[in-house]
Amino acid sequence: MSSYMRGRFAFLGIPRPALRAAAKPVFTELRAQSGVDWDFVDACWDADEREYQYVALDYLVAVRGRLSAADVPRLRALAQSKAWWDSIDVLDKVAGDIALRDPSVNDVLRAWARDEDFWLRRIAIDHQRGRKTHTDTELLAEIIEANFGSSEFFINKAIGWALRDYSKTNPDWVGAFVDAHRAEMAPLSVREASKYL
Repeated sequence: MSSYMRGRFAFLGIPRPALRAAAKPVFTELRAQSGVDWDFVDACWDADEREYQYVALDYLVAVRGRLSAADVPRLRALAQSKAWWDSIDVLDKVAGDIALRDPSVNDVLRAWARDEDFWLRRIAIDHQRGRKTHTDTELLAEIIEANFGSSEFFINKAIGWALRDYSKTNPDWVGAFVDAHRAEMAPLSVREASKYL
């Protein structure tokens, strides 16, 4: 795993299924508590080995219904520490779930879409993946358009993924968006967005 992650993190070498099985009794105990155990999340995040961050992320997914707009600054702190696509692609789902329940979070995501930190921009771009008919197309377009002209691979890939995901629900909207913005979009974004069109 370390080489797959370009040597960015140390690993214990525990496969994800075994890690999830080991964490299950801990999650059962933690879910019995009220609220979110941020001390647990922070302890996992502070550990050297990447598997601990995976446990923290799995926990946040498990308790995502308890998270609120007040927790978004904590998600930002996680996104800006030990950031790589594997953690960001979970945090975008968690942030997106909060925003779906509390639209005031959309203003935070609009700001993240223009942040210097491209990982925050990636969260903003992809936070609506999986929403299907609940996708806010105006917000999706605004966030994507704010990231046109980026040379960052992870941004251009995210733009393509967000559009490709929504194309499964509304191919006409995505096709029209790509046609209208093809000259502004990176070839990678166009290729990913057009996969199912």
